[in-house]
Amino acid sequence: MNNRISSNMMYDQSVSLMLSKQSKLAHLEQQLATGKKIVTAKDDPVASGTAVGMDRVLAELDQLGKNANTVHNRLGLQENVLAQAGELLNRVSDLTVQANNPALSADDRKAVASELKSIKESLLALANTTDGSGRYLFGGAADASAPFALSNGVVTYNGDQTQRQVEVAPGTFAQDALPGSEIFMRIRTGDGIVDGRAAATNTGQAVLTDVSRDGSGNWDGSSYTLRFTAADTYEVVDASNNVVGTGTYASGEDVVFEGLRLRIDGTPAAGDEFTAGNAGARDVFGTIDQLVQTLQMDISTPEGRVAQQNALQASIRDVRQASNKMIDTRAAGGAQLLSIDNAAALREANTVTLKSSLSQMRDLNYAEAIGQYQLEGAALQAAQTIFSQMQSMSLFNMIR
Repeated sequence: MNNRISSNMMYDQSVSLMLSKQSKLAHLEQQLATGKKIVTAKDDPVASGTAVGMDRVLAELDQLGKNANTVHNRLGLQENVLAQAGELLNRVSDLTVQANNPALSADDRKAVASELKSIKESLLALANTTDGSGRYLFGGAADASAPFALSNGVVTYNGDQTQRQVEVAPGTFAQDALPGSEIFMRIRTGDGIVDGRAAATNTGQAVLTDVSRDGSGNWDGSSYTLRFTAADTYEVVDASNNVVGTGTYASGEDVVFEGLRLRIDGTPAAGDEFTAGNAGARDVFGTIDQLVQTLQMDISTPEGRVAQQNALQASIRDVRQASNKMIDTRAAGGAQLLSIDNAAALREANTVTLKSSLSQMRDLNYAEAIGQYQLEGAALQAAQTIFSQMQSMSLFNMIR
């Protein structure tokens, strides 16, 4: 193959060299203007692909941060609502104790009942709190409409039982606010495990002030009835009416049987009964309604007064459990808030690491780029000088 040397070939080579240098200069100018080492993917395909993957991870971390902010806001609102609900229940407890005062007049009891009704309305409003974006805080996944409704004086729950889990960091999830049914509706009575009640037919002056397990672990979960055979003696029967124990009674002392403990004050009559067994469940609104009904009981007779005292003692236990439920839920929410803060630290650490790696891949070394720019500029000037000189030369001058 013969290579021919001609003036056009030399001109083409010079032009190509100048265009190459101009292209390099233009690329360096883009790098200097943007501060980026990789202007287009062809500059470094491998690094560019890796950087795109890191950008995707950073975007995911940003979305996880937004998730965390949303859950943090809802849990913070839950904390505020439960704190207010706890204060209202403390007031209910105070009113219950106040209503148990024998010196209270009928008008006084009516005033207490009126305040209890107002507290119920306030609790209902708190239970239907929104999160600021139009979603109801305690509706579970069905949070588009108010979860609690009042119909004929009875509060019902219309939400669902879902407690969302939201990813707030890679592999880390935080639980959203509890469904309202778990906070306001399904509250165990008594001490949360065991509950007791006085029979409505009692005629003595005995009041059940406390019921619990005795700590021995012998209770088998069955229900038992304490039946007084005289003012100072009793027998204990099981659900099949079989006698399982007997004993003597003294006012104010604990009566212990089958792993259960009852404290009764006052003087019972023969035939009076007190039952103890598994605690049931009642909503906090129903507890307040029951309190109001208790205040409306006929206490014109000693038996009526004692029946009211027994009902008030039961309400005190139930209100205590409702308050404990609020406290437990606040504690659980606090644990979730802590996990969100820990997740924020993890996201921040991952973000710093990723951005540092991206900076090494993408960010321009200005000192190196400026030096290269000056070098390429000098090379372009040299190429332009050579081309200018070549314009006055011809191969014909060499063969003359």
